[in-house]
Amino acid sequence: MPIPHDRMYLKFRLYGFLKNQRFFDPFIILFFREMGMSFLDIGLLFSVREISTNILEIPTGVIADSYGRRRSMIAAFSSYLIAFAIFYFFPNFYVYALAMVLFASGEAFRSGTHKAMILEYLRRKGLEHMKVDYYGHTRAASQFGSAVSSLIAIGIVFYYGSYRPVFLLSMVPYVFALFLMMSYPKYLDGDIEEVKGNWSEKTKKRFSATWKDFKGMFRSREALKAIFNSSVYDGFFKASKNYLQPILKAQALALPVLIYLSGEQRTAVIVGIVYFFLYLMTSLASRSAGKVSERASSLTNAINITYLLGAIFLLLSGISTYYGVYAAAILSFIALYILQNLRRPMNVGYISDNISHRTMASGLSVESQIKTIIMAVLAPVIGYLADIYGIGIALTAISLIFLALLPVIRVSDKNKR
Repeated sequence: MPIPHDRMYLKFRLYGFLKNQRFFDPFIILFFREMGMSFLDIGLLFSVREISTNILEIPTGVIADSYGRRRSMIAAFSSYLIAFAIFYFFPNFYVYALAMVLFASGEAFRSGTHKAMILEYLRRKGLEHMKVDYYGHTRAASQFGSAVSSLIAIGIVFYYGSYRPVFLLSMVPYVFALFLMMSYPKYLDGDIEEVKGNWSEKTKKRFSATWKDFKGMFRSREALKAIFNSSVYDGFFKASKNYLQPILKAQALALPVLIYLSGEQRTAVIVGIVYFFLYLMTSLASRSAGKVSERASSLTNAINITYLLGAIFLLLSGISTYYGVYAAAILSFIALYILQNLRRPMNVGYISDNISHRTMASGLSVESQIKTIIMAVLAPVIGYLADIYGIGIALTAISLIFLALLPVIRVSDKNKR
């Protein structure tokens, strides 16, 4: 049965496209370096973002399940817009830390919530059996949005000769995304029980009902296995993925091409083009997740194999960077990106098999919270190691930890509810 290309399918894909118009993504580390920050400073900022997200994940997930997911998404994009404005207008480490908190607020309100809306839609339409393929299609639109965003980012940096304007111009698509969230139908808020009483009584009763279902997840070994496998992989990926940027910059400056351009312009062109093709490939990977999981002997085997391959590719990128073989490091990172987008729809499908639809936003927020804890710890560690020993050693060290965790968090068919 083909996926129905109805209005909500188009809206879900448009959301993904607009949400990934983050023109700063290909240059975030280069932007902070331009502002005079060390890798440790950058790691600390990332840690502030992740710790803030961690603190906010659970309450925002409960709010989404208790008061409505659309309101959470509107709050998310409002927080993003304020953060982007601060990054552009107030270039200072401590003010940037505040911007990271606001960005984290957007991430906390958004993470898990939109996936829960998609899963709610599929449940109501009787299409739950298509969740891996359907989510893969919507994620493909997100990755295609990132590809387009990379090309636009080239033009922005090339024209202004600076990475700073990417934050100001990222506000435009996010305003459109804010209005898109307002157009979503009310039923995607999920099952919200009518609660009588004054405001404080309603708040207490709603949180109590949702918290009861939420605690049930921690009594389920199956749910915890599903959540930990996904969050550990994503945490290591997020902590390391942006180090592709300085590797690309080193390669760009070493190539005897576009030498008539300034260093920033040459870097912008090379980095932007690589990210464009990278996101095209990750878009294809997400779109193919359903077919890959169907061809695998089981969904759990596909999840475990992609985890192992991801750890190996991260290790290869670190070793290649250490020995100055930047082309091999870049190819390893590209493979890592593709794997992450191939397995993400699989993980969402596997998690949804083990968590009640009523607490899906909360459950996915738990997954995201564990992920943020991992990244909050790893980000400054990687930054410190990169400052002292170089990026190659930093990536190699964390990849070995990444690989060693597989026997502990691997999933199996007996874990599936």
